[in-house]
Amino acid sequence: MDFQRFDIEGLIVITPRKIADARGFFSETYRADQAAAHAVPTAFVQENHVYSTTRGVLRGLHFQVPPHGQGKLVRVTRGRILDVAVDIRDGSPTFGRHVAVELSAENWRQLWVPVGFAHGYLTLEDDTEVLYKTTDYYAPQADRGIAWNDPALGIDWGVAADAVTLSEKDRKQPRLGDIGVVFPGLV
Repeated sequence: MDFQRFDIEGLIVITPRKIADARGFFSETYRADQAAAHAVPTAFVQENHVYSTTRGVLRGLHFQVPPHGQGKLVRVTRGRILDVAVDIRDGSPTFGRHVAVELSAENWRQLWVPVGFAHGYLTLEDDTEVLYKTTDYYAPQADRGIAWNDPALGIDWGVAADAVTLSEKDRKQPRLGDIGVVFPGLV
């Protein structure tokens, strides 16, 4: 496995090795020992599988507030996404900055998104499937979000706003400047 870090502390792209032959391939997509050596949690409690029928489906930017903050290990098993994580840790030197990474079934990358980040993605192909492990259970009372198109974030999704398919919930998310302090003391 290859582990790539960013200027924003905590975010990591993990690229598992694929061993291919005439039958197909084999890949260890997660190993607790290697994850722990790179500060990725080794205890996940839930795994989610999301299917989007069309290109242009945008899900996010989501997070859960303490005490139910969720770290996420995200991967794509079919199709492609632009995966985005925004630092919303109060006091972080990179507060409000983001990382955008293409994850696909072809490039086999995974993105580790720790607690303290808002997370979302845009499907870049029809029939896209995303799987992600979480470090805490889904807790509706802790579920929050930020507007995907908040100008203060400066995220280039690579698509016009009218070409995006959103849930009603994601159409109504507040801007970053309106959410207040949600992750104090994480840095």
